[in-house]
Amino acid sequence: MTPLGEILAARIAAAGPMSLADYMAECLLHPEHGYYTSRTPFGAAGDFTTAPEISQMFGELLGLCLAQHWLDAGSPAPFTLAELGPGRGTLMADVLRATRAVPGFHAGMDLVLLEASPALRARQGQALAGHSPRWIGTIHDLPEQPLYLLANEFFDALPIRQFQRGPQGWCERLVGLRDGRLTFGLSAPQDRPELTARFGADAPGTLVEICPLADLHIETVARRLQRHGGLALIADYGGWRSKGDTLQALKDHAFTDPLAEPGRADLTAHVDFEALALHGPTLAHAYREQGAVLRALGIDARAERLAARLTGEALTSHLAAHRRLTDPAEMGSLFKLLALYRADTPPPPGFADA
Repeated sequence: MTPLGEILAARIAAAGPMSLADYMAECLLHPEHGYYTSRTPFGAAGDFTTAPEISQMFGELLGLCLAQHWLDAGSPAPFTLAELGPGRGTLMADVLRATRAVPGFHAGMDLVLLEASPALRARQGQALAGHSPRWIGTIHDLPEQPLYLLANEFFDALPIRQFQRGPQGWCERLVGLRDGRLTFGLSAPQDRPELTARFGADAPGTLVEICPLADLHIETVARRLQRHGGLALIADYGGWRSKGDTLQALKDHAFTDPLAEPGRADLTAHVDFEALALHGPTLAHAYREQGAVLRALGIDARAERLAARLTGEALTSHLAAHRRLTDPAEMGSLFKLLALYRADTPPPPGFADA
């Protein structure tokens, strides 16, 4: 058992089983042994590769989408350009490069990054040198001004709770101990009217997931958008109404048991995009597969222009990256994009016919 596993086992032995959300939070953000606080997980040398690490085109096109919506809104200034969970800063660096010629965009922006990891903050500072980023530790610290926000593979890493429907109510899935090993179990039945309202027609045995931290983040973003205008683009994997056990652990680019090595594997779950959209009830939203949005934003033409300057292995890698981002058999369908914006503004580019 890992050092963090021993800590969690002792805690469970003393206080009883813990929620899956508490387990995930410790595994990901424990100050000494947490996955994100003790390593840099991105890229070929890490455990997974995100869309911005695959190709610059992803960040360029999403950046231009934000900038065009900003222009359509009358170029408000000052405004917040924000990213939640910026990784190594690759996505925001591509956004800033693509938007440097947009009149007034850089001059009017307040560049804000939500990041908990000191090591990642240092990497982001290097990637964004010259743009004066500033970091916040909580979503509540977003400035009260127009907001243009990106969240790529952020919500999938927020801790979830799981509930299974039984004949007498909803039983929460907990992490406990059996024979000295971490294991899953179920709580006594609970009355959960918010779950019954959404999933009451589902058969007994149905397992559903909720993400309290996602609710908190999206409610805060929605309030900023409603008061001041702007656009939030959320890119992640999941579905419109995600059901079933979607918890997964990834280590060395391969799936593993979520309970096997606490703190040494990335833990994520599919994003329930319907739940995110419902927390901005006064806002408009648009929802599409990633491949469809990128194609509507012009990724095919951009890929052709970049390919014209490449040969050999570089060209092969570039074409593979374009395919990976857009092909339905790869990230094109699994990953979705949700746009949130005020109902008195038009849909952003890429979503007009969603």
